Amino acid sequence: MKKIKYLLVIFTFLFLFPFGVEAKEKINIYFFKGNGCPHCEEAEAFFNSIEEEYGKYYNLIDYETWYDTDNAELMAKVASKLGEEANGVPYIIIGKKTWNGYTSNYNDEIISTIKKEYNKSNKDRYDVIEEVNGKAKKSNPSSDIAAILIIILIIGSIVYGIIIARKKSS
Repeated sequence: MKKIKYLLVIFTFLFLFPFGVEAKEKINIYFFKGNGCPHCEEAEAFFNSIEEEYGKYYNLIDYETWYDTDNAELMAKVASKLGEEANGVPYIIIGKKTWNGYTSNYNDEIISTIKKEYNKSNKDRYDVIEEVNGKAKKSNPSSDIAAILIIILIIGSIVYGIIIARKKSS
């Protein structure tokens, strides 16, 4: 009987543990730039310089705004959504934090914001482009219900196995 109890504890741990682990997704950094802009080139060089160490945390998504009116309009919509006015490029967005312009004095703050945003749970992150495009993250109750049903099924199977084992030993 003790063996069955130990097996029950082990199986419960093995089957329930994966449901509590959240796979971290990379965050999106939005980088609105102008081709030929020297400040944009400096910002791009900075992101290239940190890619090896911090690239596992983020996707750098750039939008050229000087020669692409759709991207310029998107930048204006994004800034408006964040309650700002984009006064030029580069315009960098990580979560709800923005930088209008670029200087190397921003480097530590950008790295800190990357880490802070990455360390949030996926559901607590803010993605302004998704918001502007009408794809804001919504809670997915069906996946929560599915996980609960699987847990109930597993526990039920284990209890059923114990009952059958007891009947056979009687």
